[in-house]
Amino acid sequence: MFEQLGNLLGGGASEGFGAVISDVLAQQGGVAGLVEKFQQGGLGELAQSWVGTGGNLPISAEQIQSVLGSDAVTQIAGKLGIDPQQASNLVAQHLPGIVDQLTPNGELPQGGDVLSQGLGALGKLFS
Repeated sequence: MFEQLGNLLGGGASEGFGAVISDVLAQQGGVAGLVEKFQQGGLGELAQSWVGTGGNLPISAEQIQSVLGSDAVTQIAGKLGIDPQQASNLVAQHLPGIVDQLTPNGELPQGGDVLSQGLGALGKLFS
C-alpha cells in the first residue's frame, strides 16, 4: 500500500521524495506510529498540530534527526542522493504538510488505512 503512495507522486524528484516519505511512514507504522514516535521524543505538540485542523507548527532539521534517528536520516539521504543535513531539511520542510494532508479531518487514519485518508490531497503537494 505504501508503494502506491510513492507511485501517486509521479515526476522526477517528487517521485523520489514521495517514495522516501512512504518508506518513512511504513517504517514508523503509518501516520499514527509516526505521531507516537514524535510524542515519545517530546515533540507530540508539534505532531498533533499537523494532525489537527489548525495551523501546522514548524519542525527543525535537528528535531527530525532527533526523532527519526541518524540512521533513518542517513537512509533517506542515500535514497535521495543528497547529504543527511539536506535530507533532514527536506523532511522538516514537507512532513508537517504531508501529515496534515493525510489527516484531513483532524484525526489519525484508522487501521493504518493511509491510502483512503487523503492520498489525493497528498499528490497535489507534489504536482
